[in-house]
Amino acid sequence: MRHLVQLALPILIALALVVGAAAGAAPASSPAPEKSKRYVCAPCGMACDAKVFDHPGRCPDCGSALVEQASVKTSVVTPRRAAILIYDGVQIIDFTGPYEVLGQGGFEVFTVAETKATVTTSMGMKVVPEHTFSDAPKPDVLVIPGGNVDGPRKSAATLKWVKELSATAERTMSVCNGAFILASAGLLDGLRATTFYRMIDDLKTEAPKTRVVSDQRFVDNGRIITTAGLSSGIDGALHVLSEMLGKGRAQAVALSMEYDWRPDSHYARAALADRLIPDIDLAGIGDWRTVRTEGTTERWDIVVHGTSDLSAAELLDHIGQTFVKEGKWSGVAHGAAAASSPGQSDWRFSGPDGRPWKGTLSVEAVPGQGGTYTMTLNIARIG
Repeated sequence: MRHLVQLALPILIALALVVGAAAGAAPASSPAPEKSKRYVCAPCGMACDAKVFDHPGRCPDCGSALVEQASVKTSVVTPRRAAILIYDGVQIIDFTGPYEVLGQGGFEVFTVAETKATVTTSMGMKVVPEHTFSDAPKPDVLVIPGGNVDGPRKSAATLKWVKELSATAERTMSVCNGAFILASAGLLDGLRATTFYRMIDDLKTEAPKTRVVSDQRFVDNGRIITTAGLSSGIDGALHVLSEMLGKGRAQAVALSMEYDWRPDSHYARAALADRLIPDIDLAGIGDWRTVRTEGTTERWDIVVHGTSDLSAAELLDHIGQTFVKEGKWSGVAHGAAAASSPGQSDWRFSGPDGRPWKGTLSVEAVPGQGGTYTMTLNIARIG
């Protein structure tokens, strides 16, 4: 019996070693543990491209949707494109403001004109277009700036190009009275739109199928966006950037530009009270400089100082007649008897919404300085 046990021990020990070794290794048929998915910001050219996240969502830096890292390892990033129409008489900030915003936002930005001839802007700056209608790449964003828009509005080739490009672009944005080019191309029919504050009424007349608004800095219809005057194009471009590449991207660009971007601001130039004041050709009645012009949507104050060959009474009468004729104001003058005495005229009139307003114009002669006056105009909503 002892002999049998002695023979069995080596066999048992060998079996134990084999079993132990097998227990320490995973069976060949067992699947490898699944790796955790990693997520990255869709490549946007910012520092956040290098960040990696362990869950889907949006990039906290630029706001872009996070995608699986594996899906972009070998992908080639193609920048978004923005085409900006330019033409003789184009307003400089209308096209350079959006150019700066979209360029800093990572877009490939380029100018397009009907020909390669040098363009002269509204203030004489010379610009050579990068592309013509025939060779310009298809853009994701089309920008139509304002300025002297008579030329492009009468150009069949320009309107055709704008209409065709707008049909394929993700966003089309006008700046200032560039809205009239969109209207001429038939792109504002049935939409809401805005424009330069002094042209609000003109757009209502020339685009009767468009609902023209005066209380917004820009109007977003989805694919078609119109902005108010001049610097409003910067806000519009930041809005486009925010919609297409995330709010964080737009915020980063605004900070880089040192621009106080307030996307929820209700500032609209066309809504300010001075729009109710008729234009007065002061140069025709003297030599004047503006001392102060300020106000809100409910009131406005203007103070001018200068010289004139007219008396205080004549100045009041001249300006009053202009107000009544062009502004459809009504009222009577009080106490404007002589150049050395202060005079005042009061008016009552209605705004576009039918609500009543009052206006007061005073002319005060500067003592000891013959023919020198200070004129003050105040208007305010009643009630």
